[in-house]
Amino acid sequence: MADFPPQQVQRRVDDSAADMETLVDLGLVEEQPVPQYAGLFLEPDIPPLDDASE
Repeated sequence: MADFPPQQVQRRVDDSAADMETLVDLGLVEEQPVPQYAGLFLEPDIPPLDDASE
């Protein structure tokens, strides 16, 4: 069997979280803000269900 010459490795960057972290570490992109959900949803003021009322 013939020996094949070594081939150059080609890296492709996608939008996955791991690659995004690498790009931020390399300074190629800015870090994305983390969404803050506190206070966006209002919980209805419903009294607890009383099973004894049946």
